[in-house]
Amino acid sequence: MKQDEELQRLSGEIAGASGLIERALALLAERVVGQREVLERVFIALLANGHVLLEGVPGLAKTLIVRTFSSALNMDFQRIQFTPDMLPADLVGTMIYNPKDMEFYSRKGPVFSNVILADEINRSPAKVQSALLEAMQERQVTIGQQTFALPEPFMVLATQNPIEHEGTYLLPEAQLDRFMMKVIVDYPSYEDELEIMRRSAKTATLPDVSPVVERTEIGRARTLVDRIYADPRVHRYIVDLVTATRRPADAGLASLSELIEYGASPRASIFLLLAAKAHAFIRKRAYITPEDVRAVAFDVMRHRIRPTYEAEADDIRAEDCIRRILDHVQVP
Repeated sequence: MKQDEELQRLSGEIAGASGLIERALALLAERVVGQREVLERVFIALLANGHVLLEGVPGLAKTLIVRTFSSALNMDFQRIQFTPDMLPADLVGTMIYNPKDMEFYSRKGPVFSNVILADEINRSPAKVQSALLEAMQERQVTIGQQTFALPEPFMVLATQNPIEHEGTYLLPEAQLDRFMMKVIVDYPSYEDELEIMRRSAKTATLPDVSPVVERTEIGRARTLVDRIYADPRVHRYIVDLVTATRRPADAGLASLSELIEYGASPRASIFLLLAAKAHAFIRKRAYITPEDVRAVAFDVMRHRIRPTYEAEADDIRAEDCIRRILDHVQVP
């Protein structure tokens, strides 16, 4: 009874606080046609304090989504174009010698912002991509012997092109695992493309976006997301899904053992729970259901599973393996 009363109170708080999502999505809809699911995934990552890898061909408004998102939420924004000749210092900063004082001082790089757009992240070598690891995981950057905390909130939204591989570098597994979600940005529908053409076929520059959300609202929303109830049976369901990617035979999916080289890490379990809570928050619920977990499962796990060479030869992707696991593992 006490838990029911607490859930009712929490539902009321969530109903009031979730207005920030509606306001921001309404503003984004004025600039970005369609892509509702992509926009929701970005907000889920924000609420769950995670990072997102956006994968899609050029021209699908990935940069526009991130720029408008940061403006709507009144957050500092930095776009960093990753190139083959980029150095880690270009990202995080470096030590500069001041001849007047005869001392070194730290010069902070562009990573010191709330929202970082790491554009075409796979165009830089591993040493540059790895420079983001400390920032993404620890929310801090070390320059020389000094460690600096990054501003809050802090979020990395990286993009990569799935079809152009010349002059690109595969992201290290440790780097991929730091992204809460890998979201696929697909082509718009026929009607959406007509609307995009109508809106964008102008020479005038679009006016700046006025913020509709304050940073204090984001902090409050995150606190409420942490309080969302998850039944122990849902906890076990999440772990069942993740461990099935590592030991498919134990889950009754022996045929997948020859298709998955390695499965998802424990971060997948953590991020599945957090993302499911954020998904429930957007739906104005004080508790998560298995459907919340299933709604975010592909985005959380697709970059954490590596198919074998045999699977790739048969054109079996990570998404195919996840779909079979979701269809097989019993829903509580």
